[in-house]
Parts: sequence; C-alpha cells; structure tokens
Amino acid sequence: MHGTLEFLLHHGYVVLLAWVFLEQIGLPVPSIPILLAAGALAGTHHMNLFAALVVAVFACAVADTIWFQLGRIKGIKILQLLCKISLEPDSCVRRTEGIFAKEGSRSLLLAKFLPGLGTVAPPLAGIFHMRLHRFLLFDCAGSALWASAFLGLGYVFSNQIEKIADHVAVLGGWLLVIAIAGFAAYIANKYIARQRFIRELRVSRITVDELKVKMDQHEDMVIVDLRHALDFEADPETIPGAFRIDAGELREKNDKLPRDRQIILYCTCPNEATSAQLAILLRKQGIQQIRPLQGGLDAWREKGYPVHNATLTQISGIRPAAPAAPAT
Repeated sequence: MHGTLEFLLHHGYVVLLAWVFLEQIGLPVPSIPILLAAGALAGTHHMNLFAALVVAVFACAVADTIWFQLGRIKGIKILQLLCKISLEPDSCVRRTEGIFAKEGSRSLLLAKFLPGLGTVAPPLAGIFHMRLHRFLLFDCAGSALWASAFLGLGYVFSNQIEKIADHVAVLGGWLLVIAIAGFAAYIANKYIARQRFIRELRVSRITVDELKVKMDQHEDMVIVDLRHALDFEADPETIPGAFRIDAGELREKNDKLPRDRQIILYCTCPNEATSAQLAILLRKQGIQQIRPLQGGLDAWREKGYPVHNATLTQISGIRPAAPAAPAT
C-alpha cells in the first residue's frame, strides 16, 4: 500500500483530526487528499467511514468556533487581518460578504466548497452576533456535507485511488519537487501581481492630511465610503460628509458620481485596494477627478480626525452629476 495510505492507516483518526483542523484554522495544508485517502481506507475496511466523518466534522467545528469567537471579540478587525494574509486581499472578504449578506446562516452550508468563504464565513457570523447554537447547527451541517463528499468519493473509488497512489509512489521525490516548484511559482506570480498593483495605485492617492486640509477649506468635493453594508453595520463610523455606495453597485452604474467635482474614495481594505481598483476603472470610463484615500478610514482615525456615527438610513444620495455640455 502507498506510504500516504499506510501512514494514515497507522495513525488514523489523529492525523485526520489534526490535518483538517490545521486547514480550517487557516494554514495552507489542503485536507482533501487526506479525506480521499480516509475514504479509500474505509472502502477497503481499514477505517470506519462514519467515525472518519465525525472526526472531520469535529475538527471543522473546533476551528470554526475559534474564528466565530474571534469575530465576536475583535469585530471587523478580524476580517482585515484575514485580508492582509490573503493572496488576493482586495476580493477575499468582499466576495464573502456578498454571499453572506444574501444567504445569512445558510451560506455556512456550502462555505467550505467555495475558496476563501470557508475561512471568512465563521468570523462574519460572530461579528454579526449569530447565536452560537444556530452557528454550530449550520456549520456542522455544512462541514458534514463537505467531508462526506470527499470521504464518499474516496470510498467509492477506493481501488482506483490506491492504484493512482502506487503510480505516484514510483515517481518518488521528483513529484514532490515538481509540486513544491509549482506552488512556489503560483505564490511568486500572485506576489508580483500584487506589488505591481500597489505601485500603480500609489501614484494617485490622497493622504488623510491633504483631505483634512481640503475639508477645512470647504472645497466642493464628494467623499464616498465604499464599504459593504455588512462592514458598515458592524462599524458605522464614517468620515464627516461621506456617502456610502457599495463598490459593486458603483462598478455597474457610475452615473451617480458627478463629473464636475473631485471625488475621494475610501474603504478599509489593505492598501485601500477596493478604492484604488475602482478609481482606476472609473478613470478609464472618463471620470478623471477621482482619488483613493491613502490608508482609508483606518488612517483617518489613527490621525485622530473627527468621525461621524451614521446609519444606512441617514446617508442620503449624492447631488446629481452635472449634465453634459450640449454638442456644438
């Protein structure tokens, strides 16, 4: 029998428990191969399929409950931490918030099948004070669906998986070298793309000090808070005079923005990625007087500048854009 299957056979449920827990807590150690191997061992009567499922669900529940409690205690800051350690910080949380806003607790049922959502959904549930028993009910149900899918695949195709494992064993260390090299290349590509994006956005940003001076001088400008409604609900402080418009909505329909005034965009993403991306997009669409705020709302608060507590119903729309000049 292949070494991986033998190792799992000898150490069994402890390996399965530890591996699934480490992946769910956020480490880049994919547990799907282990679940497939456990299913294959169950198919050859070396492991108990139901016991393997219980162990996997328990590991998920422990890790997810840790994230849930961190969300309750740390609030929106825990999402910002997840953004910072993500390879794609500008999209990881916003994509998850969109799904969570539409589906609520039901999003936990399929969270583990969607990249990024499995880690971010539990702290989101904690941030918005989902009751613990309801969280555990949906989280365990979703974990059971996820684990049983791959355990079941391993069980059904146990003979084929063992044959594949034997072929992989023939390649030995070379396969490991290829896998490590491929993963390193993927990480390097993401890192280079991220640095290129950061260099591009640095050119046109406005600092919080510059914005404060403009506000004190009563310059006519529009300040736009791009945070998702869930972010805003958890942290309703805004820069005085700011309007909240969801970034996704603004991408689809930018006629809400005036063409005759300077527009300042801000968010709470690392490197103000959402506001910078949107600024670049809107410039290509002809809105030139637009700048992302360096450091976003966090930098504004760190300077001790005033903030305004608002609710979604208190934020009115932006004055309509100036009409285009008639053709001559």
